[in-house]
Amino acid sequence: MHDMSETKTVNQGWVKLNLPKSDSKEKVRTKKPDWIRVKLPIGKKYTQLRSTVEENKLHTICVSGNCPNMGECWTEGTATFMILGNICTRSCGFCNVQTGSPLPVDELEPFKVARSINIMGVKHAVITSVDRDDIKDGGSIIWAETVNAIRDLNPNTTIETLIPDFKGETDNIDRIIKVAPEVVSHNLETVRRLTREVRIQAKYDRSLEVLKYLKESGISRTKSGVMLGLGEKREEVLETLDDLRSVGVDIVTLGQYLQPSKKHLPVADFITPDEFKEYEIIGKEMGFRHVESGPLVRSSYKAHKHIH
Repeated sequence: MHDMSETKTVNQGWVKLNLPKSDSKEKVRTKKPDWIRVKLPIGKKYTQLRSTVEENKLHTICVSGNCPNMGECWTEGTATFMILGNICTRSCGFCNVQTGSPLPVDELEPFKVARSINIMGVKHAVITSVDRDDIKDGGSIIWAETVNAIRDLNPNTTIETLIPDFKGETDNIDRIIKVAPEVVSHNLETVRRLTREVRIQAKYDRSLEVLKYLKESGISRTKSGVMLGLGEKREEVLETLDDLRSVGVDIVTLGQYLQPSKKHLPVADFITPDEFKEYEIIGKEMGFRHVESGPLVRSSYKAHKHIH
């Protein structure tokens, strides 16, 4: 999964994203630039949706992850939901989701998610999950049941599934393919060299094989996301984009990594808006259908546009 939560402080109508303090050398190297900011979510539609979410105790990763694009996405009818609990069996160095022994699978969760989408009036739903290496099917049965439940209760809602790698086991991936979401996404997260440090239990080539398998099995729109600012080099970013295109990925998102807490990997660099723009241009020249590239871009940013 792709979760880059950050602490927020409000100052004169803006939300400034503050990184945790570290030693003096780290402070200089990771000083927060002016472009890491976003306007506070405003507007009647957003306010109504926020009230609906709170009144009905609905869970969206938009809220729990303090996503900087929440207001924009909700206004456009997109929301992201996390299934299979909130405890992950993996301990990635960038992710703020709790690691440990997950609770048993909630058999009613597919209906609960579908109901939440119905109450919110979501037009395009992004579904993600923790890794569930503790169960044989990796959670793929609940994944498939969730997609079916959403379609039953919300026939006009389109769906993107941001899936784990399922350890590369095709029987589990096939369950996702069978229910045919409009977009299937699996995040590579970082460049090859940094994968062992950033993702720990994941493998760069295994993720590429998952994306290749999805495309070759008939998924019309495959997608992946990469975080920048973890110490990768420009040529490594270009190599990663080339690797994603080589397995048929259609859509790619590039965003700035922000350290969720002191125990997570530090920010090595802040990528400038001009650099993100350059990667966007290069990605489009490589043949990606869509490239979302910017400091505050997250996996589900402008996700509703990726189905067209």
